[in-house]
Amino acid sequence: MKFVALISGGKDSFYNIMQCMNNGHTLLALANLHPSDSSVNELDSFMFQTVGHDIIEYYRQCIDGEVPLYRRAISGSSSNVSLEYEVTSNDETEDLYELLKDIKRQHPDIEGVSCGAILSHYQRTRVENVCDRLKLTCLAYLWQSDQSELMLEMCQLGLEAILIKVAAIGLTEKHLGKLLLEMLPILIKLNAMYDVHICGEGGEFESLVLDTPFFVKKLRVKHLKIILHSLDASYLSLEVEVVEKEKNDQTASLSCPSLFLENFEALGSGLSEMPNYVANSSNHQGAHFNIRKSRCHTRQTLYLGNLTSTLPSIEEQTGEILTHIKKYLFKDDCLLSRIQHMTVLVRNMADFSKINAVYETFFRGIFLPPSRVCVETTLPAPYLLQISCMVMQEPSVKSGIHIRSRSYWAPQNIGPYSQAIVGTRETFKIATLSGQIPLIPCDMVINHSMQSSMQSIISLQHLYKVKALINVGKIANIICYITEEIPPALVAEIWKRYISEIEISQCFLDHLLILQVTALPRGAIVEWGGLTFERTFDMYAEDSDDELTSVSNTRENITGRFDVVSVPLGDELFTKFTGQDINDLREFLSDPLVKNTFVNVFSDLDTIHRLSNLGFDAEWTPVVTVFDNNGLRCNYGVIWIS
Repeated sequence: MKFVALISGGKDSFYNIMQCMNNGHTLLALANLHPSDSSVNELDSFMFQTVGHDIIEYYRQCIDGEVPLYRRAISGSSSNVSLEYEVTSNDETEDLYELLKDIKRQHPDIEGVSCGAILSHYQRTRVENVCDRLKLTCLAYLWQSDQSELMLEMCQLGLEAILIKVAAIGLTEKHLGKLLLEMLPILIKLNAMYDVHICGEGGEFESLVLDTPFFVKKLRVKHLKIILHSLDASYLSLEVEVVEKEKNDQTASLSCPSLFLENFEALGSGLSEMPNYVANSSNHQGAHFNIRKSRCHTRQTLYLGNLTSTLPSIEEQTGEILTHIKKYLFKDDCLLSRIQHMTVLVRNMADFSKINAVYETFFRGIFLPPSRVCVETTLPAPYLLQISCMVMQEPSVKSGIHIRSRSYWAPQNIGPYSQAIVGTRETFKIATLSGQIPLIPCDMVINHSMQSSMQSIISLQHLYKVKALINVGKIANIICYITEEIPPALVAEIWKRYISEIEISQCFLDHLLILQVTALPRGAIVEWGGLTFERTFDMYAEDSDDELTSVSNTRENITGRFDVVSVPLGDELFTKFTGQDINDLREFLSDPLVKNTFVNVFSDLDTIHRLSNLGFDAEWTPVVTVFDNNGLRCNYGVIWIS
């Protein structure tokens, strides 16, 4: 795609341009924001590097006289300092919006924006917010890179930059003007001693690029002057000139990082071929019956399930269902922003883009939309889709990530994918993880020729990275959706290795449910999603272990005939089980203790039809086949929360 590059003069913005070019994108323009007062060098902006802004004009000559440079004065300030950004008047982010809007007006074929964010959620979310509003894609190939490796790459691949500002322990005026290559061993030492960020992600230093492999000319420093900005920060005032350089095309040496983390790649070693499971087609033929809506309040969550519509088109059904959700929440005096997770079941995955268009309109303006799983499965006529949602109740505090940038890290959030929503209470956190399919992050495509085992592993790696980034790591339950093209036994073996080698624990081995469905987004054969938790320490909280033990013992009387996994989630107990005998499931659903609790039943459409006709109240998830964590076929799976 054609892109505009945000540049500050620093190393990250220019190295990300190199990565954009390496991924086949075309640089069309440069963009920069600068202080409104040209005599001011340092604004102490939360968002933009301004030291060295008077050098920016020279870069057009260095790159190519035909690549235009667009600049705008910063009129706003850091009015909104929340991690996730919402449109705020007089905020400096709105200056970025106006700049890019003007550039897009003059270059309507621009599709992407190069951003050099490495670890800064603050910077990335603001660029993503602006890109979303202008229908552009944020290209952030440095996101979550290892800083030591990244700095070494920059130095080795011909990016020549000097320190122009220092503001950290161990960094003084004597380091100003030094090349990154000279500073690297010093920064590594300071990182070991004082945890100084090697790439300066904590504001420890700022840099100015003099040359890169794609420059046709380069900058040379003519004169420099050290300015003491504060007791612990100083910067350079520079005079530079543009000079000729020898042609030295080093961009060919630039390579994409490995798709797999080393320990994840090892999970696929020595996996033997396993037979696929092909379900009896009679078990998932379409039927015609009504599915009753379900609504359940537990202690900390509202569950709305089995939401359907009988309107003729997929767009109309989607709109009516989402409108019903809004009405239900209004009755409970609850905001749309409290929705934590949504499960979308569709009859035909070809309708996904139509559903998504309505869905995005519904959640427009909500800075952290719900995490989501979307699968194609069997639905009774006349339903084209079925939606269920999980809504956080007060006093849960909502946080999370939805990373919309293109990077090497994990797939960008263009629906579900790299997204997790966290509900935090006084003593615990619960996170819902969006479904992850085996997309290659840098180009957002699936390599369908890749072995099915490695497709499963890469999508599990995506889920792991999201889980690690939100730091809510204990597994309550993971659901792996598969099509008939991947053996459930293979998924089970990969999960077993993952638990042993990555989680390094057997505690979560049976916290997996495998569900075969008819299709997944983008023709994927596997999709991983789930629920994780952490207990946070509170010295004043009363110990509720006795109460949970009592509840657990009571549950054993009800679920004793099943293979059960139970996990305490704050004030509630999460239970998952699988089974074969439908009569056992009927007895469970008939038990008075199950009434007014949340139950989600996963089974084939025929079983759900029979149970629904008997008047049982549950969230029904029709699938082709259910498998346990060992890859063994079951007639049903159940999640029970009370």
